[in-house]
Amino acid sequence: MIKDMLKDAESRMHGAIHALEENLATVRTGRASPSLVERLMVMYYETPTPLIQLATISAPEPRTIQIKPFDATSIKDIEKAISQSDLGLNPNNDGKTIHLNLPPLNEERRRDLVKLVHTRLEDARIAVRNIRRDAHNDMRDFEKEKLVTEDELKRGEDDLQKLTDKFVEDINKHGHNKEKEIMEV
Repeated sequence: MIKDMLKDAESRMHGAIHALEENLATVRTGRASPSLVERLMVMYYETPTPLIQLATISAPEPRTIQIKPFDATSIKDIEKAISQSDLGLNPNNDGKTIHLNLPPLNEERRRDLVKLVHTRLEDARIAVRNIRRDAHNDMRDFEKEKLVTEDELKRGEDDLQKLTDKFVEDINKHGHNKEKEIMEV
């Protein structure tokens, strides 16, 4: 019973890590990456739609993102979404494609991006700790209902803490790598 609960907690913690990875992919670094704009929401026929569903996104050069809409009439909507986003990029279009030129990041902007990464890392740590808390409360309930012994509860709590520590360490590793990537000139 405790093993099932630990497996469930582990899979939920994997979900938190996956969400963090997707979230960090949208943080701008010195290099162009399609993941920077893929999840950007565009109002397409009055419906918020992720950009990846509206266009082909590529990075033909290290500092350029190219967006080719499937529907040429959506260019204005895509440009508007990019301009209103917090990316700080100006879209240029030639009628068929949109080009985003990523200027080099200055020191102040890099530090702001690192702060943003730290905020997202803390959110992921909180998510992992909340999963631990829920699993811990469930284990205690099982012990109160005499479904598990006190020794099983203690062993389960220790295993749960080890699992939590492992995932928090993983989150820290992701953060360190992203910070290094941002600060790289």
